[in-house]
Order: sequence, then structure tokens, then C-alpha cells
Amino acid sequence: RGQGSRRLNYRHHYHAGNFADVMKHAALVRLVRAMQRKAKGFLYVDTHAGRGRYDLESAARGDTLERKPEWPEGIGRLWSRPKLPEALADYVGLVRTYDQKLGNLEPLPRFYPGSPRLMRMLMRPQDRLSLFEKQPGEAAALRAEFARSGGVGVQAADGYAGLRGQLPPPEKRALVLIDPPFETKDEFSRVVEAVGAGLGRMPSAVFAIWYPLTER
Repeated sequence: RGQGSRRLNYRHHYHAGNFADVMKHAALVRLVRAMQRKAKGFLYVDTHAGRGRYDLESAARGDTLERKPEWPEGIGRLWSRPKLPEALADYVGLVRTYDQKLGNLEPLPRFYPGSPRLMRMLMRPQDRLSLFEKQPGEAAALRAEFARSGGVGVQAADGYAGLRGQLPPPEKRALVLIDPPFETKDEFSRVVEAVGAGLGRMPSAVFAIWYPLTER
């Protein structure tokens, strides 16, 4: 699975930039590009936003032991490819720009933008971000990441509950990402409930849901 809420046993910095992030973030970039075909602004809501950025060097450092990082099989496989499909080239270009902006001059990626930072890079002046993160430490890091960014709201709160107050937005257009950790037995039912309630409040909203494929 991709980048979700950071609580209990899930620590996304071990998985940042892996193949699942590549898939999710490339799809998100395409969704935003499609939303921006219209000049009117829209609201982007991330119910489980995480911390916003990740240092891939820390992916090899576990809490007590070294561990094999996952990004070499994700963003690492695309980093030096000369020709990529348009959707992947767009996404990789954004990651490369962010990585260089934070000072990485090495041939391999180091600083990886999470979904909130990628979306902020794409936002126009008329677009807004509303980010939710329940885990206190991750929420604090998220606030720090966007401390000087206009048009970005960060709330240390349950994104499922917070979503209701976001729809419908003044812009009358919305893109919602629901990317939870799936660590509790009721996670799927909470996703379904949140989408149902969200569509009830705003039938025209676009929902992107990241979920694992398991036998269960």
C-alpha cells in the first residue's frame, strides 16, 4: 500500500518512494492536471496526509536495526530512465525538482515529496489544500513543512470526521484522497462511510481511494 496515516506499527518513511507510491502519486498528478483543465479553482482534501516529505536515507535505518529500503524498486527504477510515458515523466520531474530544491546534488534521489507536497507543487493560486493527520508527531512535521505556504490548511485531527466539514467547499469543486493505514478491522467500513457521506454532501466531488488488495 501507499502513504497513509502514521500510527501504531506503520512508519511510512521506511516505504516512501516505493512502487506503490509511484503508482499513487503518478495517478494523483494526472487527476490534478485533469481538474486544472478548468480555470476555476478546487479544494484538495487529504484525510491521512502524513508528514509531507521524506528523507530516503532514513529508509535504511529502522527503529533498532538496519532494513532494506523500498525506494530503489520504486522511484529508483525510474530516476535515470531517459524515456518515460508522459504520466510518469510528469511525476518524476516533480520529484526531481523537489529533491534538487532541498539541496541534493547526488545522482540518486534523497528527498521524496509525499502527497501533500506534490499537490502543493501543482496548486494554482485559485486552488486550496486541506490536510488532516491524526498522529501528533506526523501532524507537527506536516505543520512545519507548510508553515510558510499560503492556501494550505493543516489540522491535527481525524480526517474521516473532518471531511464532512470540508464539503461542499466555496469553490464547488473538490478532489479527495483517502489513504489510510488499514491497521484496524473497521478501516474498510470507515472508508465506505466517509465516501458515502462525502458524496451525499457533494455528488460532484472526485474521490481517490488507496487500498490494499488482500485475500481478505
